[in-house]
Amino acid sequence: NLIKPNKLFLLDAMALIYRAHFAFSKNPIINSKGINTSAIYGFLNTLLEVIKKENPSHIGVAFDTKAPTFRSKMFKEYKANRQKQPEDIQVAIPYIKKIIKSFNIPILEKDGFEADDIIGTFANIFSKEKETQIFMMTPDKDFAQLVSSNVFLYKPAFMGRGVDILGEKEVLNKFKINRVDQVIDFLGLQGDSVDNIPGIPGVGPKTAQVLLAKYDSVEGIIKNKAEIKGVLGDRIRQHSDSAILSKSLAKIKIDIPVSTTFEDLVLTKPNKEKLLALLEDLEFRTIKKRMYNMGLIIEQEEEKPQESQLGFFSTNLETIESEKVSYSVVSPHEIYVFVEELKKQKQICFD
Repeated sequence: NLIKPNKLFLLDAMALIYRAHFAFSKNPIINSKGINTSAIYGFLNTLLEVIKKENPSHIGVAFDTKAPTFRSKMFKEYKANRQKQPEDIQVAIPYIKKIIKSFNIPILEKDGFEADDIIGTFANIFSKEKETQIFMMTPDKDFAQLVSSNVFLYKPAFMGRGVDILGEKEVLNKFKINRVDQVIDFLGLQGDSVDNIPGIPGVGPKTAQVLLAKYDSVEGIIKNKAEIKGVLGDRIRQHSDSAILSKSLAKIKIDIPVSTTFEDLVLTKPNKEKLLALLEDLEFRTIKKRMYNMGLIIEQEEEKPQESQLGFFSTNLETIESEKVSYSVVSPHEIYVFVEELKKQKQICFD
């Protein structure tokens, strides 16, 4: 149903890297140098799937930086309970950035802000581009607050679950709210244990939905807190400031200063030499074959089948010779991707 010519994909790098790392945690990919390349492999595989299946016209990858953000200045306990970044991910990130650069894809990052704010800002700016659809690629539900008529939340396929694309209708159904911007109120009310956003203790999704249906927003709830009875009313009155703070922490910025242009994000061909060197260094031979088949790196010379081999089946080789056929070995780590691909085919032949 995607009919608009421009398709901009904005990738939430760290969310995708963590997802890839933990997907292989029970069966990590270790190369001959002893480096755990699971997160690198998983991220690169995801990037290739996007390029192959979605054919984006524009693409950018957003990263967090190590600099303190405005949220940690606003609330010093923000993300305070997060575990230290796994060492394997620390090793993986520089490799992943090198891969992204070798694809000639811009890395989007800005001190003081999170990847969420960078994606939110670019989604806001470029949603005004004529005939453009924007896909925020992340497993993070918080991005639902940014969805609009031509901005979508693109949750990637994972461990047998297919891609999930959320537009305005899907967001309203998922959160059971009346307006997309109420996602911020929803997150502010129930808080987020992962990011250490407090919310209102005891308020979960169902209670948040009921409150928003009646009072519209966090501010509306607090304005009418005197009429809310029982334990819930007591908690709202006691934690009103926490709810306001939590809403501010949950809100993704859409207006941070950036200089990247729409043209900067146009997807071009990779730097073949740099990419091949990285793939060789990481020992990603299967993925290298996939890239050959996709035409992303140096084309293999096609060997014309010998007539004697095909003569038994056909006296006219024109159709067979003009048919471009590619073969690839499916490694254990790629089985789930292979199965998802098979599900989409109208016909399958097994020998």
